[in-house]
Order: sequence, then structure tokens, then C-alpha cells
Amino acid sequence: MSQHIVIVEDDRTSRMRLAAYLREQGYRVTEAENALEMQGVIDIDPPELLLVDINLEGKDGLTITREQRAASRVGIILLTARDDQVDRIVGLEMGADDYVTKPFDKRELAVRVKNLLARIDDIGQAPKGPPAVENFGPWCFDRIRHRLISAARVETLTRQEFDVMAALTDHPGQILSRTRLSEMIGRGALQPNNRMIDVVVGRLRKKLELDPANPDWILTEHGLGYRFVDPTSI
Repeated sequence: MSQHIVIVEDDRTSRMRLAAYLREQGYRVTEAENALEMQGVIDIDPPELLLVDINLEGKDGLTITREQRAASRVGIILLTARDDQVDRIVGLEMGADDYVTKPFDKRELAVRVKNLLARIDDIGQAPKGPPAVENFGPWCFDRIRHRLISAARVETLTRQEFDVMAALTDHPGQILSRTRLSEMIGRGALQPNNRMIDVVVGRLRKKLELDPANPDWILTEHGLGYRFVDPTSI
């Protein structure tokens, strides 16, 4: 069965046009005018992805994001006509996976949808291996609020840091190449000189390792990639 997308948008014309385009791309699409209609759909036919307009009447998109992220790991892309960067940051902090500012190119949105659904599908394969890690050493990986928590401090994660951390901890003990990590977080294949994954791993190590130069948790497998230590094997 094709992947299910729910569009939550109170502008009927915009909603119908976007729904028609995504159906052309092969997705199963359900339209909802507000949060109440959306929840009715979710209760009967849970989607893989929500496309949510921030500026909805009644319960707005930020509230929907917070509530859905607390309840599930459904993919969430926010749609907004606002230029206010604060809204976008708050949306990501509440757990949205991505955002698109109107007016947007439908082809670009389709690529973002495809990449996010691929990542969600990949994470869904994780139970075939060791279970995803939530607690390790002194740390708790708070996936809802995108942060690392210990008795001594709280480290907030950027979107890229969270995505890489989630990919690594969803596959404890497994070596993940830089290209594989890039694909898992929706960035596509890396160019030969692209050090984006290395930079993000470096930032993560500074936040969670006692000695970033000699890490205990995110290990470098030279010539292969990175591996998150399986806490159950220690």
C-alpha cells in the first residue's frame, strides 16, 4: 500500500491543489481542514506524514506538532506563509522534521516529502536489530524535546545533531558510513569533500563525551564511518 499523507490546511484551494499534486506522485492523501478533522483521520487510518499549516484557526500547527510528537513518531512538515524565524525555530524545537515557507515550489516539497518518508521507513526497520537507545551512561536521549539530559546538565540539540544522534542510537553497535548517515537524515548522498557528518559528530561529542578526543560513545571506525556503542554490550 502507498504511503499515507494527511494535509492539514484551512485554505481549501491550496489544500486541494497540493493533494492533487501529491496523488500524482503516487501517495495516498487525505485532506483535513483543522485539527479535529485530522485527528479523526489519524484514529482510523494513521498516516506516515503530516503536512500542517502553522496558521490554522483554532488549534494551530505548532500545537498540533507538540501533541503529535508526544504521541507518535509520525513525520511532520510545517507549511507557513510567515517569515518569522521564531515560528520556524519553535516548530523544530517542538519536534517538526522540516518546514516549507509559502509560496513554495511543489517539486521541492515533493523531494522533502520523499526524503523524510524514506528516513521514517528506514527507522521503522530498526527493530530488526538491537532496540533504539534512550539511556546510556549518565545520559538520557530525550527524542521528544531534542536534547540530551544528565544529572549535571541539559544539552539542546540542533536539528542536524538530533537527526544524526537518532540514526546512530537507532542502530547501536552498527557501523554507519558517512554517506549512509547523510541519506538517513534526508540529506542525500555526500559529495567526496563534504564533511557535514564529521562536523555534526564533532559537535555531538563536545556535548556528550567527557573527552571528545577520546570518545566513549560515538566511535570512529577509520575508513568505514561511525558507530554508537551498544550500552548492553558494556
